[in-house]
Amino acid sequence: MLKNILYLAVSLFIVTSCGTGNNQGENTAKKDSVAVSDTAQKKTILFFGNSLTAGLGVEPEEAFPALIGDKIDSLNLPYKIINAGLSGETTAAGKARINWILKQKVDVFVLELGANDGLRGIPVSETEENLQSIVDQVKIKYPDVKLVMTGMQVPPNMGSKYTSEFQVIFKRIADKNNMALVPFLLDKVGGIAEMNQSDGIHPTPAGHKILAENVWVVLKDLL
Repeated sequence: MLKNILYLAVSLFIVTSCGTGNNQGENTAKKDSVAVSDTAQKKTILFFGNSLTAGLGVEPEEAFPALIGDKIDSLNLPYKIINAGLSGETTAAGKARINWILKQKVDVFVLELGANDGLRGIPVSETEENLQSIVDQVKIKYPDVKLVMTGMQVPPNMGSKYTSEFQVIFKRIADKNNMALVPFLLDKVGGIAEMNQSDGIHPTPAGHKILAENVWVVLKDLL
């Protein structure tokens, strides 16, 4: 009788232990599945620009697209950031490069180009044509994409006519293509010595924090 009781107790222990192990395994598998699913479901925000986007002179995690990515993560929003900034990029070079970049799915496209055109005195009509071409290619590839244009200005030494004509093309393209507009990406940074590196052009880490704020004010409403 005692032997039968001991046998029954041991059997129950084994069955209970196996059942618990299977549940733990199932729970772990479910958690892993959810993690993979969450990653797969995240939409993509692509920042396409020049050295300002690339974060020339600062650490990658200090550039304004990365700071926006940190903000998105802190809010648990289902988006991931891709920084497609390239130092020295002009609108013509961007126009030639965009199709390769669009091989990856894009849900939100942030366009930051034109500053290098302005500094080189490239005709405003050419800059506007190139920017429109980039926007057209993005819309053709991803018709449902949400678009953001970042406005830019050039120093007054480029001449008042060129300066004024250059400044308005960004809003004109944004209006024409139903794009959200950041009026001036370098607002509260451009021309302020302590917010820029020694070259007077590229923002410091503190400057990039302000750029991130300038963009976030507009971008957040699209997410």
